[in-house]
Amino acid sequence: MREELEGKVMVVGDNVDTDQIYPGCYLALTDPKEIGKHCLEGVDKAIAGQFPAGGIIVAGRNFGCGSSREHAVIALINMGAAAVLADSFARIFFRNAVNLGLPPVICRGISRRAKPGQTVRLDLKNGTVSILETGEVLPCEPLGDQAVKILEAGGIKPLMRARFGKK
Repeated sequence: MREELEGKVMVVGDNVDTDQIYPGCYLALTDPKEIGKHCLEGVDKAIAGQFPAGGIIVAGRNFGCGSSREHAVIALINMGAAAVLADSFARIFFRNAVNLGLPPVICRGISRRAKPGQTVRLDLKNGTVSILETGEVLPCEPLGDQAVKILEAGGIKPLMRARFGKK
């Protein structure tokens, strides 16, 4: 995990659930790239096709609510998302994101400040998000030490493989 991420913003609203992030009708897909092509179809069918590689999702409250499906995070990663910034997250989504290596960062007020297409710089070490077009800097909630260890390893499975010496 890089300590600093920079990317174009895609803004979604409040209460975006896992079925909107990755609709259940695609659960039979197994190819990660194919899964990524259907990301956020429940919000707007065009998002995945327009999403910039390394882009950053900005969301309102309760992002990732609904079922506990890991497919939502897998879809975001394979769509090209580098991180998700939100006013708040559903707890299970937050843990799934950390465990699969996608930084979920709580940044209260970000959904009212960042606009689609703007560029943000996320400084994970200092806990800030800068909106480059406006110069505004917002504080973020720090990730816990264990979450940082998992993200630095690329997810919980790579961390456990490294810890126990298995490939």
